[in-house]
Amino acid sequence: MGVSIAICELDSDSALCKIGKTKLLKVNLKDVSGFEDLAEFDIVVPLDQAKAVMGSDWEAFLKRNRLGPELETLYMDKLKVETDKQRLMPVSKKLYTGWVPIDQVSHERMSALMDKSGKDDRLTAWDMLSFDEMGAACAKCVLSWDEGRGCMGTFGPENSALPEIAKKNGCTIIASVPVSVGSKRMFSAEEAAKLLEEVKLLRVKLPGEGKMMVRRYSGVLDRLEKMGNVCVTSKSRFYFL
Repeated sequence: MGVSIAICELDSDSALCKIGKTKLLKVNLKDVSGFEDLAEFDIVVPLDQAKAVMGSDWEAFLKRNRLGPELETLYMDKLKVETDKQRLMPVSKKLYTGWVPIDQVSHERMSALMDKSGKDDRLTAWDMLSFDEMGAACAKCVLSWDEGRGCMGTFGPENSALPEIAKKNGCTIIASVPVSVGSKRMFSAEEAAKLLEEVKLLRVKLPGEGKMMVRRYSGVLDRLEKMGNVCVTSKSRFYFL
């Protein structure tokens, strides 16, 4: 797998995605116990019970409700015929999706909800945008250092020789890229200024490594420079992953 360059875009108020990414909408729980009153759910009927209720009318039931014979769970909101809904409602039950809307959670219960959910189990306003809408925002954002595509770009493969070349020339930040990926180290905006000095030095030193290295790593140095300039200007941290 390759290594990417990224900035902590939420460090800056200039990030066009900041409002959306910090506006939490829903939290997903593996177990909604204690939050059943707030959790979203579907009304479903187990297939065996639905068949028992419908009996010999089963095939006709599927046809008039435009349901395929391969369905495994019967969702009540998919039914077209109101009388069929009424017949099946007594054997229906709640199937929790796991999602809990934040706007319904009281301040007193919010801490407990956050404790039950992981960082990857949260849905923000930014997540609700389409890829086109995200791309349009990134294209206009001053933090979008990767040719308008966003604030994350490619450093190179895990076996890149650039860190070793950097180490040989005393460029400690670029030399530490492989280690920082594993440690998930965050570099400060002040270190971004130092990174720019390393990029400047390596541009001078790289030709001594041969034309192949110049062709291979000049683009990486360009990306590091663009990212470093944005971090210095926006006072944002950066990292490698």
